[in-house]
Parts: sequence; structure tokens; C-alpha cells
Amino acid sequence: MYGAASDGEGAADAVPKKIPPASSMPWVRNLRRFIGSGTGLGSEARMELETKRILLDIFKERQQKNAEAGSIPCFYKKKPEEGSISQRVQRLAKYRFLKKQSELLLNADDLDAMWVCLRENCVIDDASGAEKMNYEDFCHIASVCTEQIGSKCRRFFSPSNFMKFEKDESGRIAILPFYLYVMRTVSLTQARIDMSELDEDSDGFLQPLEMEAYIRGLIPNLAQLRDMPAAFVQMYCRIAAQKFFFFCDPHRRGKACIKKILLSNCLQELMELHQESEEEVADTEQAENWFSLTSAQRICDMFLALDKDMNGTLSKHELKEYADGTLTDIFIERAFDEHVRRGKVGGGNAREMDFGSFLDFVLALENKDTPEGITYLFRCLDLHGRGYLTTADVHSLFRDVHQKWMDGGNYELCIEDVRDEIWDMVKPADPLRITLADLLTCKQGGTVASMLIDVRGFWAHDNRENLLQEEEEPEE
Repeated sequence: MYGAASDGEGAADAVPKKIPPASSMPWVRNLRRFIGSGTGLGSEARMELETKRILLDIFKERQQKNAEAGSIPCFYKKKPEEGSISQRVQRLAKYRFLKKQSELLLNADDLDAMWVCLRENCVIDDASGAEKMNYEDFCHIASVCTEQIGSKCRRFFSPSNFMKFEKDESGRIAILPFYLYVMRTVSLTQARIDMSELDEDSDGFLQPLEMEAYIRGLIPNLAQLRDMPAAFVQMYCRIAAQKFFFFCDPHRRGKACIKKILLSNCLQELMELHQESEEEVADTEQAENWFSLTSAQRICDMFLALDKDMNGTLSKHELKEYADGTLTDIFIERAFDEHVRRGKVGGGNAREMDFGSFLDFVLALENKDTPEGITYLFRCLDLHGRGYLTTADVHSLFRDVHQKWMDGGNYELCIEDVRDEIWDMVKPADPLRITLADLLTCKQGGTVASMLIDVRGFWAHDNRENLLQEEEEPEE
């Protein structure tokens, strides 16, 4: 029965019918034409269609420009014009974003509440007496802090953060390092928000005036700077900002990366002025901190004392009196050749050092052991600009030191012996020349540079054993 049906009429029904293409149906064409005109669409759909057309035109325009420019992709985008709608929208978006990020930060009351939670829910180590917590305590404190402070503190209590800290044999971490980590994270984030607000072109870099504005805003919050005379604020901001650019702008482009500023030791040194009043700090500590008021006044007094003709710049003759005249003449000459802007500064045809260049000069001499200081000094030591020092260069450089050494009534020196000692200290990769990389690698680059430019630096190296013994002796 079933076989007859399959051979006859049923077989014909099994053949699939051909469906005409949609484009051949009149109603489909009419519907597409109707939708394409936008007549049957709502306002939102019409807006979406118009946006799609605009984006398509922009895409075609870019394709055309890329085709005309060849295979080189576009890597520069012109900044919006001043006062344009595009610039206003960009600034508004930036303002709202930074405001939102600032609202997510913990404030002083939140940090105090977190510290109370940490202390109330920790355990005391019997051996050391330190306050510690294990992972269960860590999770419990996270819940308590979230209830009291809010969800914005939750990100600090992640398992990965717990694993960052040193643990004892019981798997516990101390609460103080964790709390300091939270405080530093909040402080750096707030600093980045403040700097980003001052970054007018939003390129992630600060110009000198923007950096000075940031420092000026910090002064009322720094305990050691609150009583600064108003007339000295502008000069202080310039002196403080110069150190950031000396260490964070090695190529001297006139702008410093915000990320590099946040990670630099300069910001940490500046924030040390938060802690206590300047009267309670020793004079030596005040002088060592570049950002202290004492140090800034010292720099100004030093510059004014050297500027004999009171024209606001220093000549070579005036700079030779720096550090009681212990620097060599050849080093002063090279410092002007490499680090003083060319042009008729200070009158006449002689080039003179302005205050900004003088600050770099002082920073290099006071930070000779840093890569930035060594780089600054190496350019002066490289007499011929070849990128390396030969034995003849070292002989020429130390000749002036030797002369000042003998003028001071010291014992006779053999320049060749000093030269060989420098080579033994550096151990250059090429035995015939010393490069900047060699000075940075040997970890004694600052000492070598000081021996070649300053008779006092050579005296300190020559008497290093006696000086070390004096430091180790306890004070009476």
C-alpha cells in the first residue's frame, strides 16, 4: 500500500518547490524602498540611520586619505581648536571622568575607619607583638569595612593584594604594611587626578607652569611649608619643579610624563614635608631635602652670592666661585658648552647661565650617584663629544685637579697612578675607553666624576678610609 503511493503521486509531492528570490517579490521591493526613504521609521530609527550614514561617509573619507597617502597609517591627530565645541566636549568629559574617579577614593575619615577595623579584628603575635591577620581575618575585615565605609574599599581586599605581603609561618600578614599600602595607593591616585586636571592638552604630560601650579596647590597641605612667605612662593615652586624635570625629563623636551612623576622619588621626597613641622627636624635633614624651605632659601642665597653684577645670570668667572672655588676651570668651561643655552644672554657676546640652568647644575653636583646626575656630568667630561673618554681625556681633566691639589699644600701626586686607579674602579668593557654605560654599570660613576672635576671630591676619595672610620665612631 505504501509502496504504490511512493511510486506515484507521493513521489511528485516530494520534489521541493522553488522559492523565488526576495528581490523579485514586489512587496519586498516596495517595503525596502519605503524603509530606505525613512518615511516609515520612528525618530530614534531615523537618527540611527543618519548616524550610520555619517559614519560611513567618515570611513570612506579616511579610506580615500589613506589611499592617497600610500601605506603609511595616520599617527597624528590634530588637537581641537581653542574654544571649539570639540574642545569643550573633551574638557567636560575629562572633568566628569576625574570627578567620578575622585568620588571612588577613600577620604581621611574612611582611612581612619579602616585602621580602626584592622586593629579591632586582628591578633597580636606572641613573639614580636605585631598586629597581624590571616586570610580569614582579612575577609572578615573586608566585610566589616564594606558595611561601615562602602563598596569603594572592597578593591583593596582582593586575594592578590593579600598575597603581595610577607607572611609568617602561620600565613599571617602585618596590618601596618597593608594599611600603608592603602594610604599610598589613595595618595598616588589623588595626585594623578590633580595632575590630570592641570594637564590642559590631556596628553599625559605636564609643562613647567603646570607642574608649578600643582606644587603651589600642595603648599597649604604640607606642614613644613604652611608658613612660607607669600613673596617666596613663586620662586619656591620654580625650584621645586626643576627637580621633577631634571629627573623625569631626561631628554629635556620641556614636559614630564605624569606616570613617571608619580613613580619618581621626587614626589615621595616632597610628600615627606607632610609629616612634621620644620622646627622639629634636624638642620641636616632640612638641607638634604631639596623641597624643604631651608634648602630652597639656600639655593637662592647661593645664586645671589655668585651673581656679583646683579644681572640675574652667572658668567663663567662668577660660577668658578661655586663651592669655594674647588671646581676645575675645564669643568666650568664644559658645563657652559653643554648645558647653557646659546645666545647673547647677559649682555655682550658672552653666554651666561640663567637660574634654570644653575638649578640643573646644582642638582647634578648634589646627585652625582644617580643616572641623571652621571649623564649630566659625563657630557662635560666628554671633551670631544665622542661618547667615550680616553686616557688622554682623563689626563687632561685631572691636570686641573692636580694643580689645585698642589696649590692647597698637599703631597705630590702621580697623574698616571690616578688614571690607572680610575680605570680599575670603572673596569670598562673596552680597555681603551670609558663610556657612559661603563660609569653607570660600575656603581662608582659619581665618585669618578667627582675625582675629575672637584679637588674636594678627590680629597674625599683619597681620605675615604679615615672618613669612614669617623662615621663609624659613636658620637660622645
